[in-house]
Amino acid sequence: MEVDPPVVVPTSPVESVDRALRTLETVASAGPGGVSLADLSASLGVHKTTVHRSLAALRHRDYVSQDPTTGRYSLGPAGVGLADRYFSENDLPARLHGALVAVCSATNELVHLGVLNGVHVVYLDKVEPDRPVRVWSAVGRRNWAATTALGRALLAFGTTPEAALDVYASAVRPAGRITATALATELEAARSRGYATEVQENEPGIACLAVPLLRGGRPVAALSVTAPADRMTPERMTTLHERVVAVATPLLPTGLALHV
Repeated sequence: MEVDPPVVVPTSPVESVDRALRTLETVASAGPGGVSLADLSASLGVHKTTVHRSLAALRHRDYVSQDPTTGRYSLGPAGVGLADRYFSENDLPARLHGALVAVCSATNELVHLGVLNGVHVVYLDKVEPDRPVRVWSAVGRRNWAATTALGRALLAFGTTPEAALDVYASAVRPAGRITATALATELEAARSRGYATEVQENEPGIACLAVPLLRGGRPVAALSVTAPADRMTPERMTTLHERVVAVATPLLPTGLALHV
């Protein structure tokens, strides 16, 4: 009878670095509440003194923070900053272009990627279907967050205080196109449905739906589907949303997710 060879687990070439990285991963997994030194030691299977040395190095570079009251450790600003740079505006179009292409192919409609910039949305990327009649748009274009599906998706699923809605609404030109009350109603509807919409609010005959792209539950960008309003009935918007979630989810880079 043949015997399977023993499984050889590769060892790290630099044990102290490997231990520090494992410590950082465990701290990050603990979430905002943090983790105690004793729990870290037990989880890693490493003596508390040794773990403390790794934590000291990580704290020195701000990858880990310690609560002065509870003594618990949580992810520091440098650790969060790595993820922010990884998912910066400059990188998002390259990392998400494949998902946009797939959604465009699945819906046969124009697809945009956008981010919030003050009271505006900035269009970072677009993929359009091969149609004889196309909807005009341009990468780099800015539009009002309050009246676009992209902007509403970002505001609805973010931590936008209610008092700030008047700022977003009053910034729209020409003035009076939307009120803070109407914007609040749109954002609540978006949260209820799972996606934001706008119908002929920015361009006659054009409608959009948009979904937020979340990192750690916080929207960092949004993806929209744009089409002539006569094709964007409420029933089709629901179908398009389901298709976007099904197609885009497996193509998102690690760390990003759609609201479901």
